[in-house]
Amino acid sequence: MNTLILAVEDIRRIVLRVGLNSFMDEMIQRLTKALFDYDPGQTVVPVRGGFAYKAPLPGLVEWMPILQTGDAVTIKVVGYHPCNPISHRLPTIISTLGVYDSRTGHLKGIADCTFLTAVRTGAASAIASQRMAKADSRVVGIIGCGAQAVTQVHALSRVFDLERVLIYDLNPTVSRSFLTRVEGLKLSSVEVTEANLEQLAGCADIICTCTSVEVGGGPVFTEGDLKPWLHVNAVGSDFPGKYEVPVSILKRSFVCPDFLPQAIKEGECQQLQAEEIGPEIFELIKKPERYDFVREMPSVFDSTGWALQDQVAMQMLLDHAADLQVGTRISIENLPADPRNPYDFE
Repeated sequence: MNTLILAVEDIRRIVLRVGLNSFMDEMIQRLTKALFDYDPGQTVVPVRGGFAYKAPLPGLVEWMPILQTGDAVTIKVVGYHPCNPISHRLPTIISTLGVYDSRTGHLKGIADCTFLTAVRTGAASAIASQRMAKADSRVVGIIGCGAQAVTQVHALSRVFDLERVLIYDLNPTVSRSFLTRVEGLKLSSVEVTEANLEQLAGCADIICTCTSVEVGGGPVFTEGDLKPWLHVNAVGSDFPGKYEVPVSILKRSFVCPDFLPQAIKEGECQQLQAEEIGPEIFELIKKPERYDFVREMPSVFDSTGWALQDQVAMQMLLDHAADLQVGTRISIENLPADPRNPYDFE
């Protein structure tokens, strides 16, 4: 039995063949369907666990498992190291995905997930914004202009007729380079400009916070003259004590977590009492008419990252790999002719 390896070159071939816009559109569609079909009785998703450390540089490595009963176990191992771009010229988030047959434990496939994590996170924000932001939202504010900022803008541009994107980063060099990084999206009708935090927050219909703020360093913007229907996609909180949105905004907003058990441990929901937290995102997808009122009030999508998203992204990648016949099949596991003899390598 072989294991399919999908390396970065394989993913590049898939994306170039499919096209970035079509790839993002399909991710949004598949993830929306998965949320609508989500059945907690058939899908087991533990809260992620891992190791956090301060030396030699601050970072963490976590594992995010999901079991689809009777089918497969998908596990992502993800590293978050905020010093990577400056110290090592590497992405802040690096990850890999493995899929295991739940009947046998056989490793069916391994893939790079650095690209997929960025895309599925952007897609999740687009889905949440479709359900909570005003339908005619035209101005997006981006706080934190790293890698995730690119897919946030890309995904939102696929579901809203954007006119302006206002950007802010503590590092002006990162802000300026963002303009170059989004050129490939060909957002010809969208004006992308730098702004200070007050201008950004006051003009935006939708704000995406995707920062690497330190524990205890939040929030990353403040109360001010905000639009009464402002929607926030809070993407950067992924650790106890780390948050981006002012608690005063959260307390007067409709707060929707992606995965509640995780959000109360690592997300914006750390700042709230249980009665102040709204339903999880899958409930908004299943019963959209029940939550139409949210479009006219402040709202926050607490996006901590959910293993269901990784499962959807991996299956999408595997489907395209099969269609295009890409990837390398190798024998990783020792599967001897006599299954009771571990020393049989023939």
